[in-house]
Amino acid sequence: MVANASFAAALIVGFALLFAVTAESPYRFFEWNVTYGDIYPLGVRQQGILINGQFPGPDIHSVTNDNLIINVYNSLDEPFLLSWNGVQQRRNSYVDGVYGTTCPIPPGKNYTYILQVKDQIGSFYYFPSLAFHKAAGGFGGLRILSRPGIPVPFADPAGDYTVLIGDWYKANHTDLKAQLDSGRKLPLPDGILINGRGSGATLNVEQGKTYRLRISNIGLQHSLNFRIQNHKMKVVEVEGTHTLQTTFSSLDVHVGQSYSVLVTADQPAQDYYVVVSSRFTSDVLTTTGVLRYSGSAGGVSGPIPGGPTIQIDWSLNQARAIRTNLTASGPRPNPQGSYHYGMINTTRTIRLASSAGQVNGKQRYAVNSVSFNPADTPLKLADYFKIDGVYRVGSIQSQPTGGGIYLDTSVMQTDYRTFIEIVFENSEDIVQSWHLDGYSFWVVGMDGGQWTPDSRNEYNLRDAVARCTVQVYPSSWTAIYIALDNVGMWNLRSEFWARQYLGQQFYLRVYTTSTSLRDEYPIPKNALLCGRASGRSTRPL
Repeated sequence: MVANASFAAALIVGFALLFAVTAESPYRFFEWNVTYGDIYPLGVRQQGILINGQFPGPDIHSVTNDNLIINVYNSLDEPFLLSWNGVQQRRNSYVDGVYGTTCPIPPGKNYTYILQVKDQIGSFYYFPSLAFHKAAGGFGGLRILSRPGIPVPFADPAGDYTVLIGDWYKANHTDLKAQLDSGRKLPLPDGILINGRGSGATLNVEQGKTYRLRISNIGLQHSLNFRIQNHKMKVVEVEGTHTLQTTFSSLDVHVGQSYSVLVTADQPAQDYYVVVSSRFTSDVLTTTGVLRYSGSAGGVSGPIPGGPTIQIDWSLNQARAIRTNLTASGPRPNPQGSYHYGMINTTRTIRLASSAGQVNGKQRYAVNSVSFNPADTPLKLADYFKIDGVYRVGSIQSQPTGGGIYLDTSVMQTDYRTFIEIVFENSEDIVQSWHLDGYSFWVVGMDGGQWTPDSRNEYNLRDAVARCTVQVYPSSWTAIYIALDNVGMWNLRSEFWARQYLGQQFYLRVYTTSTSLRDEYPIPKNALLCGRASGRSTRPL
């Protein structure tokens, strides 16, 4: 580990010289060892993925513009890769940590991620992106605090908790992966976890004080509803955007999404249920934790507070109520509403339709009829080394084809510095969730039925929330606007992990002919090389 740390230190010097990283952007160092270990989240022994012996993994605490130096040693018996949900990797998709951009860490080897949380604030998480590892652990919270002196639109809370919620299976991830590889669907999950526990997770509070909860749904499939007995929650931040401070008694958190809420301990000093339950499922999965007051006079009591179950309108209306606080500062000391996205003309509309079906007798999922088939070499490396035949630009259409599902390494090209509209169309009877790496986008509209150009008449062009993961309700559509200001190869995927694994994803290639460092960094000197890029050299330090 000492040698690894020395190597990381040398890399830092090189990066600082190359990119002229300013002195006020500090470095934070992390040494992580990824291992298998026994875990018992639902009361039965499973093989979990631990980071430094922890399940879930350690929190990452950072400040806007910090440089994160994360040395990951892979002690598993198979390749491993971490991705950073919501971290935009400005000009540096090489370290995004998905297979289209980054080679896996071989067993017994290490890799040092060098990330900068450039011009970001907010609540996010990290997770393992390969081989259905996400069903075994390896995930944790990631928070980016505002720099000192930049105002935050609420008082400092008395405490700041990461709350990771998600559905869970008792089966090992290897068994779940084998089911998918054999062409079968996964059954209903066995339960729900709060911070890695099927029951008993505890949040400690003191009467009269206010606390921030950073809630992330790191699960595999289901939208979840979060609530606390006898307490209200005030939503204040969504994936890096300060929001209008709207109060709810319960909150829908769809797969892959993150919210910050403020909770005031304004009840008598005792224990209260923290409840998480599945949404839009015929069989409702529920788990409970405890909000424990200091000096609690007794344990939890009374009925577990109920929540919404299958009501779509309730969730849709809540989603529409979550809007940007235009007067709050973001990562920089200027109002979030100073960029008037609603006054910019879009230059392209991309419509994306999901589908499910059989290919060669096996279950597959697709976007615009294409089910993603991983290439033998990361796509970003194929671009850098000009390796032909790894993928075809335009291997996925920008409009639904209506045809049957087929396999391809789907890459859609877009132009740098354009402003585009993407419409997600869901003709299925499930709530879907979509994530785009490298970006935050404005959620300008969502509604039932079929999207048409006339649907734009109901768009929110004033204070739509900006985020990186968005839901699409059954037989409905959701529209987003994106300013394509981040060159790279970016994964656009379903957050339903079985669907992502079986093809419901593609890569958005944000392209420019420029070779300026102002537009994109060169390949990291320490980049792992694999596939047809093996044996090549990166660049001088």
